[in-house]
Amino acid sequence: MLMSKNKEFVKFEKVDKSYDGKILVVKDLNLDISEGEFITMLGPSGSGKTTCLMMLAGFETPTNGEIYLDKNPISNIPPHKRGIGMVFQNYALFPHMTVYENLAFPLRVRKMPKDEADKKIDKALSMVSLSGFENRMPGQLSGGQQQRVAVARALVFDPSVVLMDEPLGALDKNLRESMQYEIKHIHESIGVTVVYVTHDQGEALTMSNRIAVFNDGKVQQLSSPDQLYERPVNSFVAEFIGENNTFAGEISDISSDKCKVKVNGGEIIANPISVKSKGEKTTVSIRPERALINPKGGMDNNHKGKIEEVIYHGDHTRVRLSLLGNSDFILKVPNSSENLDIKLGNTINIGWNSQDARALDPK
Repeated sequence: MLMSKNKEFVKFEKVDKSYDGKILVVKDLNLDISEGEFITMLGPSGSGKTTCLMMLAGFETPTNGEIYLDKNPISNIPPHKRGIGMVFQNYALFPHMTVYENLAFPLRVRKMPKDEADKKIDKALSMVSLSGFENRMPGQLSGGQQQRVAVARALVFDPSVVLMDEPLGALDKNLRESMQYEIKHIHESIGVTVVYVTHDQGEALTMSNRIAVFNDGKVQQLSSPDQLYERPVNSFVAEFIGENNTFAGEISDISSDKCKVKVNGGEIIANPISVKSKGEKTTVSIRPERALINPKGGMDNNHKGKIEEVIYHGDHTRVRLSLLGNSDFILKVPNSSENLDIKLGNTINIGWNSQDARALDPK
């Protein structure tokens, strides 16, 4: 993935935001974004992610703190002078203008000569595979084509940063997935800094260099997609990113790299991430694909579970078990002729490694 000079380009420094002077919707945000990076702000509704994007765009002002763009404070600079491109969920195209006129608008505002503007428009439309659509009206385009025009318009004036606020939320599943790859490839080819907002975990994992997971106005974890999924630092991140099995328990023994957790119906050997001492409450997190049926030795957790539900998903079978007092323990089993034990009501052996069972903060 193209990442340019790796220098700090966007910086949120001790940023707070309150709309009523009492409740902070963004709390003490410190976030550095590198030049050329694709960073996603991910979180549930009301977590503060869109407010952060709106402050960077200039549509909202921080209550405290400062935002820097290329080391320059920008809180007092109006949106149109920040050199930032924006893509919204609802496309925000001018319906009475052709595709060409929509793309020409930000160039005309910048008083660019027509021959230079024409070259930039041709380049931007080629980038989103819409060459030849210059004379179409937005109403003559599909949703995916309209969103491509919106992306082209955000890129046409060579902005230093492009902000995208749930840009694919209005598209159907297949189109949304193809547009994810398209935007990812555009970013890789031109290396522009992208700050992307979504509540869709799969979208964030697919597209980003790094993901900032927001909850309650704070960044819970800032990591690469693989680190975020494989090594969540707390229960919120583990639950919010991907599917997750959890057990509530108490630490009965602990060393530097392993702990024993007493749970309803038995004991789990786990990786002590957020716990330090015996007697602490914890939530143990295990990804569905990390637990195996009839494991062939070497796993330090082995338990019996009863199959409560079997759902065929094509490339895998989703199995719900009762195991260690949890009636919603999920397995994702790759489909093969070996899955002979997967029948409703069967009791089967399940195993996983202690390093894949993360002892996190109690929920």
